[in-house]
Formats: sequence, C-alpha cells, structure tokens
Amino acid sequence: MSFEIKKAAVLGAGVMGAGIAAHLTNAGIECYLLDIIPFELTEDDKKKGLTEKSPAWRNRFAANGLAGVTKSKPASFYSKANASMITIGNFEDDLNLLADCDWVCEVVVENLKIKQELFARVEKVVKPTCIVSTNTSGLPIKDISAKFSANLKKHFLGTHFFNPPRYMKLMEIIPGADTDKAVVDYMAKFSEEVLGKGVVICKDVPNFVGNRVGVYDLCNAGSVMIEKGMSVEEIDAIVGKAVGRPGTAIFGTIDLVGIDIGTHVAQNLYDAVPDDECRNTFAPTEFAKKMMANKWLGNKTKGGYYKKVKDENGKNVKYAINWKTMEYAVAQKPKFASISEAKKWADSGVPVSMKIAFNGDDAAGDYLREYMCNNFIYAANRIPEICDTIVEIDNAMKWGYNHQLGPFESWDAIGVKEAVEVMKKLGKKVPAKIEEMLAKGCTSFYKKEKDGSKSYYDFGKKGYVKLKENPKIIILHELKEKKKVVKENAAASLVDIGDGVACLEFHTKMNSVNADMIQMISESCDIVNKDFLGMVVANHDQRMFSAGADIFAVICAISEKQWTELEKMVAGLQNANMKMKYLPKPVVTAPAGMALGGGCEIAMHGDYCLANGETYIGLVEVGVGVIPAGGGCKELALRMTEGIPAGVVESGLNMQYHYGKAFENIATAKVATSAQEAQDFGFIRKGSIINMSRDMQIYEAKQIVLGMSKFYKPPKPALIPVMGENLRGVAAAIIANMKAGKYASEYDAHIAMKIAHVLGGGICHEGTFVTEQEILDLEREAFMSLCGEQKTQDRISAMLSTGKPLRN
Repeated sequence: MSFEIKKAAVLGAGVMGAGIAAHLTNAGIECYLLDIIPFELTEDDKKKGLTEKSPAWRNRFAANGLAGVTKSKPASFYSKANASMITIGNFEDDLNLLADCDWVCEVVVENLKIKQELFARVEKVVKPTCIVSTNTSGLPIKDISAKFSANLKKHFLGTHFFNPPRYMKLMEIIPGADTDKAVVDYMAKFSEEVLGKGVVICKDVPNFVGNRVGVYDLCNAGSVMIEKGMSVEEIDAIVGKAVGRPGTAIFGTIDLVGIDIGTHVAQNLYDAVPDDECRNTFAPTEFAKKMMANKWLGNKTKGGYYKKVKDENGKNVKYAINWKTMEYAVAQKPKFASISEAKKWADSGVPVSMKIAFNGDDAAGDYLREYMCNNFIYAANRIPEICDTIVEIDNAMKWGYNHQLGPFESWDAIGVKEAVEVMKKLGKKVPAKIEEMLAKGCTSFYKKEKDGSKSYYDFGKKGYVKLKENPKIIILHELKEKKKVVKENAAASLVDIGDGVACLEFHTKMNSVNADMIQMISESCDIVNKDFLGMVVANHDQRMFSAGADIFAVICAISEKQWTELEKMVAGLQNANMKMKYLPKPVVTAPAGMALGGGCEIAMHGDYCLANGETYIGLVEVGVGVIPAGGGCKELALRMTEGIPAGVVESGLNMQYHYGKAFENIATAKVATSAQEAQDFGFIRKGSIINMSRDMQIYEAKQIVLGMSKFYKPPKPALIPVMGENLRGVAAAIIANMKAGKYASEYDAHIAMKIAHVLGGGICHEGTFVTEQEILDLEREAFMSLCGEQKTQDRISAMLSTGKPLRN
C-alpha cells in the first residue's frame, strides 16, 4: 500500500501541538489544528457579546495556540505567512474535517482516558488509509490503542517530536504490536525527507529511547554533583563543549526545558520503571522540590538554576543557585586544568578533547569518570530493553539532546577497555555483555571496514554488523578517504561525488572567504567545465556555510596599506563568482546554517540555490563599516528588478518599491532566519525548492545538477534597470528617519549613501540600464574607499577583538 501525506491534522493546540502544526506548514503541508472548547463563558466574553455558539469562543484554545506559535521565539514558522496554511477548529464541531486528512497526530494532555475517548471519536471519521499517531512521551502505545479496531491498529503508531519541533532533529517512531510495517517505513521516510528529522525506531517502553537515556544523564549529573559536594557552576564548566555537550551544559539545559517539566518526566520514569537498577536516580532531589515550590522553574520564570539580575548600572549580572543553602549568588566561572587542556585540542575534534578531560588529574576528571561511567553502564543495560542496537541510543542523544557524541561513541573515544578499567577501580558493576565483547577481541563499538564502510557491535548477534547506508546521504570526508579529491588547497576541496558531478567544499575556520578559497572557486570552475557535468557548492558544517570575508586578512592589508593587493582580492571574489554564474555547466549552491556577507554572495551566484530550511543568510558587511563587494549589491539589484519588462521601465516605472527593499536589506544588514524568509528578502529566488533534510542536501543538490545538465544553457548577461540619483534621495529620507529614531549613526548614514550610489548604478537617470560589471565596479570602488576611512578600520578592529559590531 502506498501513502502520501498532503493534508494533516494536529489534535491539541498547546505549545507542542501548535509547534508541530507550524513545522508541517514549513514542509508545505496544509494542516488543521483542533482543540477543546472552553469550559464556560467568562464575564469578559459576555461583555464582548460572545455566546456559546460564537466560533471565536468555541475555537478559542486553537486560536490561542496558533497566535502563540506565530509569536514564538525562536520562530516556529519559516515565514509567518505559513500560518495561513493552518485551519483552526474544535473537537465538537470540526472532527469531520479529519475525513480528508492523510495523517492525524494527537498531542492532547498526557491522560490515558482522555486520549482513548478522543481516538474513539476520531476512528469514526478518518478514512481507512489515514495514518493516525500519538505524540505521547510516556504513555504506552499498547494502552492507548487497546480499544482500536484492527484496521486502525495497523495504521497507528507513536510519533514523538522533541520540542521545539522546528529545531530538534529527533523523531522517535514507536510502532504498536499490530502496526503495519509499511506504515512504519513510510513514516520514517516521510519524517526524514519531508520533515527533515532523524528517526529512531523505539520499543513501547517508558519514555522510549531519548528521554529514558537523556533524563538519566541529567539526573545522574545532579546525583554525582551532590555526592561530590560540587556547585552548579562547576558541573556546567565540566560537562560542556570540551566533552561534546551544548553550551547550556547540564543545568542551563534544565533551565531551558523547565525544571517543572524535567522533574515531571523524571518522576514519571521513577513510577514507571520499578525494576530499573538506577530507579532511585530519577527521584526528584530535595532542592528541586524546593525550587518547584518557589516557582523557580527556569528561563520561563526568569529564575531557575541561574537567573539574571540588573545591577545599579543596569547591566545584567548572572546569578547561580547554591543548592545547599537555596540562596542565589553571583555565578562563578570555575577553572579546571583538565578542561582548559581539553579545550586546547578542540580543533582536533570532540573525541580527542573528551579523552583528555576524562583522564584529567583533578576534580573535573574525578567528576567526569564517575558521571560518564555511570552513563555508559546505564546505556549498555538498556539494550535490548528500549531498542535493539547501540545506534538508536547514540542517535537519540545526538539528535534529541544535542550531544556531539552518543554514549557508545563517547565510550569509543575514551577507549572501551580503558573505561572498563576505570569502572572497576570505581567499584562499578561492568555489564556482562561488555566483558563478553572484550573477551571476543572486539575493542570498540564502531569500526571501519577495509572497504570503507562502518560497522557497529551488535550485542544480540555478538559481533559486528554493517551500518545500513542511505544512498541519499553523501558524506564528503568518506569520499576523500576513497581518493575522490580532484583538487584541493588549504581553504577548499573539489570532490568527485559521482555520476559526473563535483562538490566544492570549504574548510577554512568558519569557512571564511580568503585568497585560497577564491582561487579554488575559479580553478574548480575550469575543472568542472572540462571534466564534469556540473558542480555543487556545499559542506557538512552544521553551523556555517560561510561566515563571509576573512576580516583578519582585510585588516592586515589595511594596516600594511596593501591597497592594490586588497583590491585584487575583492576583484578576485567578484570574478570567481561571475565565473561560477556564467560557467557553461550548471552550478547548484547548497547553503545551510550561516551564509553571511561573502558567503551569501557565493550562494547567490549559482544557477540554483538549494538552501536548507535552517539557513540564516544576509549581506551584513555594513556591520564592519563596508558594503557587499563580491557581487551582492549587483545580484540583489538584479533580482529585485527581474521580470520587469524593458518597455515598462522605459515608460517611466517608479522603481522605488523594488530598490527600497534592496537598499533596506543591505543598509540594515538584514539576515533571513530561514530559507523561506530569504526568498522574501531576495537572497534566494522564489522558485527554488527548500531542502528539509540537512543530511540529504548534497544528494538533492546533485540531482538538480544532473537534471539541469540534460538541457543546460548558461544565462545571458543581464542588463539591470536602475534608479540613478533618485535612489540617493529615497535613501536620504530613509536614513533621516533612522537617525531620528537613533537606529543609525552619522557613519551608518555615510555608508548607506554609498550603498545607494552603488544600487542606483552611479550617476545616471532613473530607467537607465547598466551591465553587471558596471555595478561590480561601483561595489569595489565603494568598498575600497570605505576601507581607507578610520571609522571603518575601527569597526573591523572591534569586530576582530570583541566579535561585535561597533556603532561609531
């Protein structure tokens, strides 16, 4: 049986339900969002003239959910316009809407009776092929579905999103005993390819995989802290980036999630796993109970393990709780020799820095050995209880808790045998399956085979099993190991990704643009033109496609007064981008994460931009006192005026709307917070599809190259209609308002007028058509003139030293 989800419904409009609905619209899926009707009319309702028949009253909970998710920060929608794809309603009047849905996802309160009663009503409405799921995080699937018909049981499963649904990669899929395998397979594929999730198939056990292991990890961290008498700040200083954990570490993460939610989930686990050997670890601590009683619940109450208080100068000061006294004090910044040493090795990768920290000869090392060994043992003991292999646990912790390495990958980093020796010294019970694994000569959980494939140790099969490879996931470093590098230098590599397509990958720090990268762009174009069907420009950095120009190189050139060399570098980027744009072979750029300044300009110069949904892109050069000079001004001017017939321009079309938008985007350094918003801003063309799966982005970009290569013809050189001097007048009015509102300084205004001069096409009349090269020349001239000004040099220096733009 084949499935296709075109329309969905979310039942329950709380924070999670509304967030799921929002993310479905990000994937292009229309959605119903339904909830209960209010319990009774309030006096305020009556004053407004509402009755129990008023839709505004009956749909209030769904409307509030949609309103809340529309205003949420970080944003739940790729664009607020997506909210129009959601139709609200209620369970009493609108369940009939489910009749045309392909997927119904329940997200109501965690109460078994309520869920069962709702599903009994849903079953009467949905079509026989509709997939029905629950987002429960703790109730057994078998209990929820106990009274279902045989057909609904075949189409029912758990789909556990992590919050917030847009940003958290993990999707746990929990089949019931009777769930059709075709439904499980389809939902796994749909979740990965359409929603951009990483899927873990779980067993129907308490808290499934992610929260079973993840909540233990957090509770274990607190338990060991109490045991060793350490502070909240010390633990967060230890269990941070050096060991592959997010910057929020342990207690910052709990504050983010909410102490009430964390305590509730831990208590549920305590109640649900009476035979768990570590059950007592889940019992709420005395200080957590007191924090709950005091309503110190974390970020949402502006106070949890940490809080910020303004001092007499209005500056925020961070405070941390002393769990022994339940009093707040200014947060300390503990230093540990082992952690400091580990951080020095950060560029060598988390496995290296983690091992250094674990073996530290100080209090941090003592803590980590106790804490991490507990985690390792607990994770090993959960197989096969919660899932079948180590892979599911590792992926759940990486995708659901933002760990760089899962428990078994971490164990490998430290050394399986070495960690076991530490466990024995600490008097811990090593799982028999681990002793058996080592006795068989298997000394790591993962290993690379001679053919380059990867295997994992399977406790059930008592040997290594090859990891299933997804042909839609292209991993560049694996191709490099297979000698697929065509050309490389210190800044970038051109890699053969098969079928006649090459991929240009950047690998400078923050993928910043320097002379070597510019050279590789140009040389790659030559190679691709001669030997390939086309090129993809992409990398695997989750945070950074490219942060833009290497400003250190720029400030060095300025300080040495190497003006000729600096102008050559700027011209080099312009020429490389134009070479890429007009290459006789198709080029698809595939940005994800940050694509700023020069990175944005590179992304804009492909034939097609396949951006990941989580792309944060913009021309931000004004922050360091210059203007975009790699073709960004030119390309934005071109895109804002595309499609305007020449005859209309010549007849006197007022282009203020088109250029006002381009000017504002550059002059205010606007950064789109999604690929869809980038289309609204003009950084990505409207017709481009958006990639949802970061893992599959290079593969999808490759398919676009292959498709285009069958009929490809390079674009014709463009002529751009400009506003000339009239744009300077428009810009002057905009800047005057910004200065009056204290949003811009005098120097900001100076830079803005340079931008207006460039976008306007220089000194000419409105309606004049100019070539791309003419605007590129204006870009370069303005950039160089600003670099010669002291205030720009001060801004660049400030950015280098503080990481923040200077407003001078």
